[in-house]
Amino acid sequence: MIVAVLVIFAVLSMLSVPIAIATGIAVALGLVFFGSFPPELMFQKMVTGIDNFTLVAIPLFVLTGNLMNSGGITERIFTFVRKCLGHRNGGLAHANVGASVLFAGMSGSAVADAAGLGAVEIKAMRDQGYDVGFSAGITAASSVIGPIIPPSIPLVIYGAIAQVSVGQLFVAGLVPGLLLALSLSMMIVWMGRGGRFPREPRANYRERFSALGRAGLSLATPAIILVGLIGGVFTPTEAGAVAALYALVISLVVYRTIRLRDLPKIFIETMITTAIVTFIISNVSAFSWILAVSQAGSAFVEGVRGLTDNPIIVLLIINLCLLVLGCLIEAGAVLIIMTPILLPLAVSVGVDPLHFGIIIVLNLMIGVATPPVGMSLFVTAHVAGIPIEKMMRAILPFLVPLFAALLVVTYVPEVVMFLPRLLFP
Repeated sequence: MIVAVLVIFAVLSMLSVPIAIATGIAVALGLVFFGSFPPELMFQKMVTGIDNFTLVAIPLFVLTGNLMNSGGITERIFTFVRKCLGHRNGGLAHANVGASVLFAGMSGSAVADAAGLGAVEIKAMRDQGYDVGFSAGITAASSVIGPIIPPSIPLVIYGAIAQVSVGQLFVAGLVPGLLLALSLSMMIVWMGRGGRFPREPRANYRERFSALGRAGLSLATPAIILVGLIGGVFTPTEAGAVAALYALVISLVVYRTIRLRDLPKIFIETMITTAIVTFIISNVSAFSWILAVSQAGSAFVEGVRGLTDNPIIVLLIINLCLLVLGCLIEAGAVLIIMTPILLPLAVSVGVDPLHFGIIIVLNLMIGVATPPVGMSLFVTAHVAGIPIEKMMRAILPFLVPLFAALLVVTYVPEVVMFLPRLLFP
């Protein structure tokens, strides 16, 4: 049955059938023709797969990101970082990375980062004389930071599947996210050696404080989320509601960059995105159930452990598997399919489920910016107005620091575990 499901899924995927639909059809046909369980159980598992209170956080964080983008808050954030870093060699490239770090604390989505901030960043860099390929490359690479720094939609999904505290996952993503930003900035410094990149005039303190004043309220969003989570004021799901309400108030009442007549469109976009995500989760939950009842996951663990018990090699195999799948298949689907399979394997070699959550999400987010079908590549290419082939060449240098950060996160557990252990003793 498992072989049949995988073959049908592979054939439908090659025929460009959407991942969620391909998964559902493959599971249904596998159950009907090869399964020993009533096919009706599939629909029960589809429903129970999304019957999880934690998943309510997804539409709330999606709404927060949509409100931030529609309210012009992305431009305020980038302007502030630009005033602080623009005078350095490659200053706008560093500002690109810094803005992604700040925006990550609001949207939790790599694609939202690439689409929202990307339009502002690439235009500014192009006006300053940066090569458009370089500008698009650093924009796509920095978008990877979005789902690592809290809040994070992929971490919410992983937490629901793996039964790991989403609050602790959010805290665990802070240091790895900053490590990603540092590694990308180091690559910018290396590529810009000899003063190759443009500089802007140094902004004085008055200009910087003015930019901070314009962006200050929006920059408070991640602080509100983290302080509330760490202090036990609200749960991750409630944090999504607080973030969405806060974004609505500052966009509609304070900044007045959104009008009441704009809200229906924003709500519809949020509902569409949420429906897509939950439909994927629902169909893949049925597939995960088949893997569980057929004990395919246990067989996989035993097979790998039969080859090696070395944690270094096992983690390398897991990373290679996730990187390949992440650059070929939609990240959310891979996350839901592979977590039940790979988590027991990781735990069997001594990896903490909290640590593994950051490893799997980081792998898949790098896949979002990796050829041939990384979603951020297509979004950024569209925003930059360049062919996808040029976009794929432009991202290649920036994959080096991303892979380097992945190795550190994988093999130095304290990078991930330090803050959760400190704040959640």
